[in-house]
Amino acid sequence: VQLVESGGGLVQPGGSLRLSCAASGNIDSINFMDWYRQAPGKQRELVAGFTPSGSTKYADSVQGRFTVSRDNAKDTEYLQLNSVKPEGTAVYYCRADFLAQRWVEGDYDPEYLDEWGRGTLVTVSS
Repeated sequence: VQLVESGGGLVQPGGSLRLSCAASGNIDSINFMDWYRQAPGKQRELVAGFTPSGSTKYADSVQGRFTVSRDNAKDTEYLQLNSVKPEGTAVYYCRADFLAQRWVEGDYDPEYLDEWGRGTLVTVSS
């Protein structure tokens, strides 16, 4: 199973960008996918995602400016970044908790896995 983020780039303060995270491979089902970011010299932090019940969750620093959405048919999650700030410069990662297809001695025996993508760089600068 592979997670691939895309959509990063250079954006001016106050601008917008949409990130995508596409999951591919032997996926049975995805429990949740979250977005994280890691700014230079800082720890990785949770930015946005969905709770197990399907509600959205956001870090206080992005509430009202970022929007997470997903296309279940495409196993893809999106993060819309609006009104971006210079402190939003970071590598943005997606993380998925999912059920992977697996067969053991001919029996279907899926397993839970947790995977990270390689990230996409967002640079907020004028």
